[in-house]
Amino acid sequence: MNHNEILGIHHVTAIAGNPQQNIDFYAGFLGLRLVKLTVNYDDPGTYHLYYGDSIGHPGSIMTFFPWPSGQKGRHGTGQLTTTCFSIPDGSLEYWMQRLEAHKIPYDGPFQRFEENVVSFADYDGLRLELVVTGFDRRKPWEEGPVPPEKAIRGFYGVTLSEEGYERTAWLLNDKFGFKQSKQENNRFRYEARASEPGGIVDVICSPDAPRGFVSVGTVHHVAWRTQDDEQQKKWRQELIDVGLDVTPVIDRKYFHSIYFLEPGGVLFEIATDPPGFTVDQPSTELGTRLVLPNWLEPLRKKLELTLPPLNLPHKNS
Repeated sequence: MNHNEILGIHHVTAIAGNPQQNIDFYAGFLGLRLVKLTVNYDDPGTYHLYYGDSIGHPGSIMTFFPWPSGQKGRHGTGQLTTTCFSIPDGSLEYWMQRLEAHKIPYDGPFQRFEENVVSFADYDGLRLELVVTGFDRRKPWEEGPVPPEKAIRGFYGVTLSEEGYERTAWLLNDKFGFKQSKQENNRFRYEARASEPGGIVDVICSPDAPRGFVSVGTVHHVAWRTQDDEQQKKWRQELIDVGLDVTPVIDRKYFHSIYFLEPGGVLFEIATDPPGFTVDQPSTELGTRLVLPNWLEPLRKKLELTLPPLNLPHKNS
């Protein structure tokens, strides 16, 4: 496989407010599996919550740092402003009824690039969309509250808001191996050439919009998939060669990461597919208890007293 082609989205990481509300929304309302309950390794007094399919396959993983006393963020340019999930044909009516039953306001259904879309926000104002796709064969989390035939399959794509789009388009096209496929007014669509789902990026050019501010209710970064450590090293060198500042490889336990700011200011990560979330828990126990890296285990008792108590999803096995 050509290392010059990104496989699609690996995960999206956002800032939440109340961690319990976050679990209730993503594991309860959206029906994703809580696949890992851990802490932010850079700030261990903060949870890091991971949601996804049955084992958190790359392309299904939505993650959050909850900041209960954090200020509200602002959506704007230099940000990933909308995260889009893939739902199967015939499920749109179910989701609209579910949104109404949970008293969650929504827009739609409306058509974009001939797709049916419903848009809404989580409890912190994070913008989300459900997009109907007939070609997504990924298996959903089947033991959550949403019937499997209606359930989210994983990411469909993301929307980036930029002051200008040309340099971001250059990175996506010339470096990531995406291809520009469609345009509607100031929305430009790019698609990963890999045939796997979860590879759509819409770039909105909004030169007059305010700059975004990352805090509660906004996305912190988007991570892109690469096959393994060897390809990640090649990516790092290639990005440095075109003048981008790239971090060293950072071990996130469930994947290895490099980070850099893309030309429009959105924080990008390139993450490896392996090793995955079963390295420290069997698949049946994912998300059922607080998991810490070895170097934080001596602080477990202190952290358990510091971190807010949580009611975890009942059906999580």
